Amino acid sequence: MNGSAPSRRKRGRPRKDQTLPGTPRSELLRVGVATLTEKGFSAVGIEEILSAASVPKGSFYHYFKSKDDFGLSLIDAYANYFARKLDHWFNNQDRSPLQRIEDFIVDARNGMARYNFRRGCLVGNLGQEMGVLPEPFRARIASVFSDWQARTAKCLHAARAAGQISADADCEWLAAFFWIGWEGAVLRAKLERNAEALDAFAEGFFRLIGARPNIRQVRQCSRQS
Repeated sequence: MNGSAPSRRKRGRPRKDQTLPGTPRSELLRVGVATLTEKGFSAVGIEEILSAASVPKGSFYHYFKSKDDFGLSLIDAYANYFARKLDHWFNNQDRSPLQRIEDFIVDARNGMARYNFRRGCLVGNLGQEMGVLPEPFRARIASVFSDWQARTAKCLHAARAAGQISADADCEWLAAFFWIGWEGAVLRAKLERNAEALDAFAEGFFRLIGARPNIRQVRQCSRQS
C-alpha cells in the first residue's frame, strides 16, 4: 500500500477553558478582584492570592507573565463584570431612566453594606495608587471610567428625552460628574464604614439635575433588600 501513515493524535486531556468557573485562571481572577476591592495592589503579594485561590505558584506564571500582567487582567475582568451590572440597571425598560440610576445606587449601597463597607471599587482603588503603579495601568483605568461614563450618559439622555431632567442638560458632563463624585463617596464610605457619604452624594446629584431627591426611598429599599 502506498501512502503516508496517518498522523497520531497527541495524548493527554484537552486544555480546559480557563474562563470557566473553578479553573485556575478564573479562580485567580475571582480572588484577585475580591482582594483588590479591599486592599491596595502594591500591598498584596502573589502568595496571598495563590493561597486564597488554592492554586500552585507554577500555575500563576503559566497564565500571567508577571504581577503587573495579572493586575491589568484584573482591571479587564472587573470592567467586564461592572459593565454587565450597569447594563442590567441602566437598560431596564420597566423603570424610568432616573429610577434606573437610583436602582444602581441602591444595589451598590447594599453591596458595600454586605461586606461591612470593607470592599469598594477595584478601579477606584487602583486610581488612588497610580503614583506607584506601572504606567500602562493609567490608560486602562481611564478607559474603564470613560466606558462607565458613556453608559451613564446614555441613561441620562433617556431621562432628558422623557422630560425627567432639563432639555438643555449636558448629559456627558453630568455622567463625568457622577463618577467623580461617586468614587469619592465610595472611598469615604470605606473610611467611615457606613453609607452616609453614598447617601449624601446621591441626594446631591439628584438635586443637581433638578430631580426630586428620593434618598429616603433609597435608604428604605436598602434596608428591605
